[in-house]
Amino acid sequence: MSGKVGRSPTWLAWPTYGVLILGILVPMAMIFVDSFRMRGTYGGLAPVEDLGAYLTSFQFLANYERALEPVYLKIIWRSLWMATLTTVACLVAAYPLAYWIVMRLPARSRSLAVLGIIIPFWTSFVVRTFAWVWILRTEGLINTFLMSLGLIDEPLPLLYNEGAVLLGLLYAELPFMILPIYASLERLDRSLLEASADLGASPFWTFWKVTWPLTLPGVAAGCVLVFVPSVGQFLISDMLGGSKSILMGNLIQNQFFGGKNAPFGFALAFVLTAVVFLILWLQPKLFKGASREDLL
Repeated sequence: MSGKVGRSPTWLAWPTYGVLILGILVPMAMIFVDSFRMRGTYGGLAPVEDLGAYLTSFQFLANYERALEPVYLKIIWRSLWMATLTTVACLVAAYPLAYWIVMRLPARSRSLAVLGIIIPFWTSFVVRTFAWVWILRTEGLINTFLMSLGLIDEPLPLLYNEGAVLLGLLYAELPFMILPIYASLERLDRSLLEASADLGASPFWTFWKVTWPLTLPGVAAGCVLVFVPSVGQFLISDMLGGSKSILMGNLIQNQFFGGKNAPFGFALAFVLTAVVFLILWLQPKLFKGASREDLL
């Protein structure tokens, strides 16, 4: 009996593997293959009559060559830049809040604070995003309030620009940064902080040398959870940015609903996927957290 304790039958994971293979890997493989096809008459997939000639002429690379044109590279760069700025802004806003909840609030109040963070998830994301349209528009809450106070003579252009998109991304992704950092701070061994103070370290150096390194795994997880959805976001940029702040997600969406060029949309999606995978591969090198043993 003792020899069987601790073993978990591998067949329990088969349903999960099946979902991953049939629901993710197989569709992605099909889309990857179709990304090398040509646009059909009505925007779908054109039939390949002579596969050998098609391959030797390198026509199958046409979609990826087009994706690397300057006009599309500019949109890719804008998407990466907006996602990076959103991630940094979320980190700057989330870490002090998570630190205050864990270190300053009594234990019985932390659950209410966390509940307040996740309450926005109880309502539709579209509804929450549209609320920002009502707040930022020319006749919206902010402009109406400022004009009633006599601080401005005409409405401010708060909507349909990159600033509005950044605000919407920050609002939407902030909880995904707070929760991993909160979990890391919750698991932090307080005796290490006390030992640092006993050895004469100031609160700043205690934070920098002990708290920050030990919570880097939570910071890294939060950055991934914020960056990945931000770089492919299309709803927020569509509702708050309009045509002036098109991102990669909007460009891909337009290939299926506006431009009607499905193969090019597949190619754009895989270019974006490759960039995200590269960043995720670099992520462990950027966040090298310290363990408890490293500090002792």
